[in-house]
Amino acid sequence: MTRISQILLSALLATLLVSCAPNAATCPPCKTVVRPEPMTQPGSIPCKPCPEATAEAEAAAFFKETEAELLKLWTRAARAAWIKMTYITVDTEASEVEANEAVMNYTGDKAAEAQCRFGEVADKLSPTLRRKLTALRVSTGLPAPADAQKAAELARLDSSMESTYGKGKFCPPRLKGKCLTLGQLSEVLARSRKPEELLEAWLGWRTIAPPMRDQLTKVVALANEGARRLGFADVGELWRSRFDMSPAAMAREVDRLWLQVKPLYNDLHCFTRAGLQKTYGKALVPDGQPIPAHLLGNMWSQSWDNIKGQLWGDQKKKARPGSELDRALVKKKMTPTSMARAAENFFISLGLAPLPKTFWERSMFDKPRDREVVCHAYAFDVDFADDLRIKMCIKVNGEDFTTLHHELGHNYYDRAYSSQDPLFRDSAHPGFHEGLGDTISLSVTPGYLVEKGLLAAEPKNDIEPLLDRALKKVAFLPFGVLTDRWRWAVFSGEVGPDAYNKSWWALREKYQGVKAPAPRSEADFDPGSKYHIAANYPYTRYFLATVLQFQFHRALCRAAGYKGPLHKCSVYGNKAAGKRLAAMMAMGSSRPWTEALKALGGAGEDKMDATAILDYFKPLHAWLKEQNKGRECGW
Repeated sequence: MTRISQILLSALLATLLVSCAPNAATCPPCKTVVRPEPMTQPGSIPCKPCPEATAEAEAAAFFKETEAELLKLWTRAARAAWIKMTYITVDTEASEVEANEAVMNYTGDKAAEAQCRFGEVADKLSPTLRRKLTALRVSTGLPAPADAQKAAELARLDSSMESTYGKGKFCPPRLKGKCLTLGQLSEVLARSRKPEELLEAWLGWRTIAPPMRDQLTKVVALANEGARRLGFADVGELWRSRFDMSPAAMAREVDRLWLQVKPLYNDLHCFTRAGLQKTYGKALVPDGQPIPAHLLGNMWSQSWDNIKGQLWGDQKKKARPGSELDRALVKKKMTPTSMARAAENFFISLGLAPLPKTFWERSMFDKPRDREVVCHAYAFDVDFADDLRIKMCIKVNGEDFTTLHHELGHNYYDRAYSSQDPLFRDSAHPGFHEGLGDTISLSVTPGYLVEKGLLAAEPKNDIEPLLDRALKKVAFLPFGVLTDRWRWAVFSGEVGPDAYNKSWWALREKYQGVKAPAPRSEADFDPGSKYHIAANYPYTRYFLATVLQFQFHRALCRAAGYKGPLHKCSVYGNKAAGKRLAAMMAMGSSRPWTEALKALGGAGEDKMDATAILDYFKPLHAWLKEQNKGRECGW
């Protein structure tokens, strides 16, 4: 175990107040004691630790029993979540609440018990058991309070917020009772070039969010109580403790990686603003100012690829709808299922086994017409073994083609580590899971698409495909940072309910250079318009995933013996790269993520490194600097 992990365990000892039978020869289960406020000094309520002589055997027995029960509870909760997300009703919501409540309660109780029994002798345990002790503490995103009624309320609120999002619609008065879904409103933002239509769609989706404001306030209070029970100051600290480093070090690491790529983002922002000025004029898009959020082609301004036609000016036809890949997929009569098959084929080409038959029988590829569902793409491993599925309302276009590679990456990772002990059935750290599928999508190069008959020929120059990808990947980076920056501040109390919206937009202007297109107040709750906030799901993993996917890609290309420009590399069909990938995935979270990174990239790959992004986009960055000469960049 690392020194950081030992510090985390010591912190838990100092903050959990529990008691065991004072004269027990071996250490029986502990009874959790509600902590008084203010917190007493460590050890003021004694806990009888297990004797060193028996600690290893007792801890092994404890985790064997605990993991077996956790596996049952996780499976029940995953099944309930699948049913709720694919068939939203009062009853399916209630079933999910009950299943999540059981997971929250059991995990919290067992984490407290484990620390009571084994915390003081943790350094005498084997590295595997010490790692499990830490893993148990951080295995829930919303830790339950000890009080059963509070735990039930937390589970209910969590489910209710996600359902509010999933059922959200906007009913413009001009449509006389017709309501628009998120997908329909997003289509307006992607296709329309009329500022008034864009503004209506942007504002309309945000009308679903204000009811979540009070719910989030309650979630924060209840989940923080649960986090303190496990030895964390707040939920944000718990989330940052999943990375084999201290919470403070984790926050610094995010800053370090962001600063590596910020110059590239700044030049992309400057180029994008100039392109939008050609369509909307400087009155709406002034120099030296943040870009109005509704003009960037995406509901959250986190991806700008829908406006690429505007950015090319006279070099491209501005009104040309969709991409060449969009049109090719339609021309080849691809379906949601055949697109998923194509994504699976890439993994098979690397030497990985096909997905199980049940994946194709049980997944949801299309939006049902007869019921409410959560369309947000989501990969499931229902039984934490081989019941792999995805839930997605697939559209036949290039964006969803790429997303399918991402979601199947989750499924392949899930299966690869399914033989690990239950507490290690996870990625090396959360960013690894999110980055894996996108790593594969980086190999979906123009050359690969030509080989597969999806493009007639490769572009004559590299700038167009690089810009397309930068408008997705590089444009996303600051949003990936700020979303949890906002939540960390909310969980810590630095930002209170009276400043939710104000602080949200302050961060969006600071990091993204994006501003609200209309006056906003605390009567609004714009963070709730984003699924991951409504679902109380950590988001920094997506920023780290974006960094790691390029780092993974560079490492796999090296393993494949590729020598050319990084953006032209495809590892499709390369078994050597597939072998490296499989070795990393099979480790799960059983070892520190630095070791998993070495398994993929070899010696020297022992830290996250955003320079791979700079390597990949090097030709584009030079081109952007040339285009931006004489412009007033920044905001």
